[in-house]
Amino acid sequence: MSVDVPRRIVLLRHAKADWPQVADHERPLADRGRNDAPLAGRRIAEAGLTPELTLCSTALRTRETWKLVVHELPHRPKTVYEERLYDAPVGQLIEVINETADDVTDLLVVGHNPGMHGLADALAGEADEGARERMERGAFPTSAFAVVTFSGSWKSVEIGCGRLASFWAPHE
Repeated sequence: MSVDVPRRIVLLRHAKADWPQVADHERPLADRGRNDAPLAGRRIAEAGLTPELTLCSTALRTRETWKLVVHELPHRPKTVYEERLYDAPVGQLIEVINETADDVTDLLVVGHNPGMHGLADALAGEADEGARERMERGAFPTSAFAVVTFSGSWKSVEIGCGRLASFWAPHE
């Protein structure tokens, strides 16, 4: 596959988590999160986003989110649970994305804030009308996702390389 093909990155923040007396990594979804995650999955499917690969943080809340989202998609992409996505700064998130094989056109990343918001903002050198405003207005709430498009290899993903094509959040 040519490295000049258009590519999409879907950056999905985990659904609303509960706050029981457990380590942060082991926090489960709250009831609202279990309701919102399938909505995000349906919206991803309705938007025609077809990830071939999903990179998901190993935190319980991201894994639970992904399990609810994927049931709403027309096909199940390959999933890699990646420890480096947990509590990762933007630079580390970009490093993980840079490792994606070039036969992948659409990538979905399930992660945390402030990383997902920071990454969407950092990658988006440009934005489609209203997308950046919607993202900034809601501060990237739980179950929200941003779609960033770019052309080139995954190794070329860097700050400012893409266009924020869309942003969706539940309860908007």
